[in-house]
Amino acid sequence: MAALTQDRQTPRRASRDFEFPVAAATKIYGGSIVCLNSSGLATKGAVSTTLKAVGVADALADNTNGAASAIRVKVVRGTYKFGNSASTDQITLADVGASAYIVDDQTVAKTNGTSTRSVAGTIRDVDTDGVWIEF
Repeated sequence: MAALTQDRQTPRRASRDFEFPVAAATKIYGGSIVCLNSSGLATKGAVSTTLKAVGVADALADNTNGAASAIRVKVVRGTYKFGNSASTDQITLADVGASAYIVDDQTVAKTNGTSTRSVAGTIRDVDTDGVWIEF
């Protein structure tokens, strides 16, 4: 495709227009970090090097007793607050603009845990009770 020579009407999606099929035997809580596994199925945030964070679950998606893709989870994108890790993995204001890493479905860390964690998103702010992550 050639470079533009005039304005373009670029299609876009609202932050709530994303849904993904859920992995088998998986429960994703509303408000939690949602990731895609290596099969492209939605799962909750966890320590893993193969997950791709896609946003936050809009509501509970309970596929505990279901097969892969039996249900879908609605995912919202934007900037959301999550728990901060402690000690040497604690995120500070000096880390704004850097990547945060997934510890679990509600906690992020400063480091990749010696190559054991996937990226959650970009750190946008830090306050006394959490870290604002942009997906």
